[in-house]
Amino acid sequence: MLITDNEKIETYYNALLKREQRFVGIFFVGVKTTSVFCIATCRARKPKLENVEFYTSFKEALDNGYRPCKICKPTENANEAPEQIALAIKLVQENPKEKITDDQLRQKNISPEVIRRWFNQNYGITFQAYQRMYRINNAYQELKKGKNTTNTAFDSGYESLSGFGYTFKKIIGKSPQKSTHKNVILINRLTTPLGPMFVCATENGICLLEFVDRRMLETEFKDLQKLLNATIITGENEHIKQAKKEITEYFDGKRKVFSLKLETPGTDFQNSVWNCLKEIKYGTTTTYQQQAEKINNPKAIRAVASANGFNRISIIIPCHRVIGKDGKMTGYGGGIERKKWLIEHETKNIL
Repeated sequence: MLITDNEKIETYYNALLKREQRFVGIFFVGVKTTSVFCIATCRARKPKLENVEFYTSFKEALDNGYRPCKICKPTENANEAPEQIALAIKLVQENPKEKITDDQLRQKNISPEVIRRWFNQNYGITFQAYQRMYRINNAYQELKKGKNTTNTAFDSGYESLSGFGYTFKKIIGKSPQKSTHKNVILINRLTTPLGPMFVCATENGICLLEFVDRRMLETEFKDLQKLLNATIITGENEHIKQAKKEITEYFDGKRKVFSLKLETPGTDFQNSVWNCLKEIKYGTTTTYQQQAEKINNPKAIRAVASANGFNRISIIIPCHRVIGKDGKMTGYGGGIERKKWLIEHETKNIL
C-alpha cells in the first residue's frame, strides 16, 4: 500500500535519515529520481522528501516500477541474512566439531571479508568467535551425557587439552570437569519481515525472543544470566528450531497459537501478568486496566504495565496486544511502528 498519511510520511522520512533499524520491514522507500527502492537502514545518499514515496511491502514497490537498491538489497536484508551469510552459518551447523577456514569459505564462493564484516555488525562478535561457541556448546552437550574430557577435546578439533580447557572455561565460565551442572542459555538469530530477532533457549524452553535493536537488550541478557545462573553462548537446540518454525508460520499468517515450551524466570506477580498476556486471543487487544482486573488486582495498573515491560518473549507472550484505555498505542520495546504492524497483521489474518 502506498503511504499517503503526511504524519506517517514524515516519521518514515526521519527514520530513513537516521537509518533506524526498528523500521526495517515497516516501510520500503521508492526514490523517484533513480527508480530504486530501499529499506530504512540504507547507506546510500539520502534523497529529498519530495523525491520519495513509501510502501508497506517490497512487492508493492516492485509493482510500481522500482528496482531493488544494490547497496541495501531490500529484498534480502529486510527479511533474511544475505545468501553468503546463510551458507557460512550452514557450514558451521553441519560441521560443529570443525573450524571453518577462510580457504574453505572461498572454495564455496563465500567471501571471508564479507562474513567477518556481517558478523561484527549483526552479532557483535567475530565469525571465529561464533564458531568457537558452536564447538564448545557441542562439547558441553557431550560432557553432560558422560563423555570424558580428553575424547571430547580431541573430537572437537583441539590439539591439546590445555587449549580446549582454556577456551571452554572462557566461554562457559567453568572448567570442563566442573561444568556438567552449569546452566547454559543458547542464543541464535532469526529473520522476520520486521527485522532480525534474537532467540534464546535453555534445555527447558524459550527464555527470550527480542528484536536485535530492542532498547535495554544487554540488560535483559545480564538479568537472564543472573536469574538462571547461566552463561549465554551461540548455539541451537530443539526449542530454538521449533521457535524459528512457529515464528515463520506466524508471520506467514498461518499460525495463531504457539505450542512452544517457555522458561520465564521472574516474580510470581510478573508470571501472573505474563500468563494473562498469553490468554489474549490472536487478533484482539486489551488494556492494562482489563489485565489488572483479570488477575484480580484492579488497582495494580502501573504494576501490570511494568511487568509487561519486563516480558522478554515478544510475540509469543503477546504484549503487543495491549493498548491504551483510550485506544491509542502504548509503549512497546520493539517500537510503536512494529506494534502497529503486528496488530494489523493479526487483524488481517484473523479468519
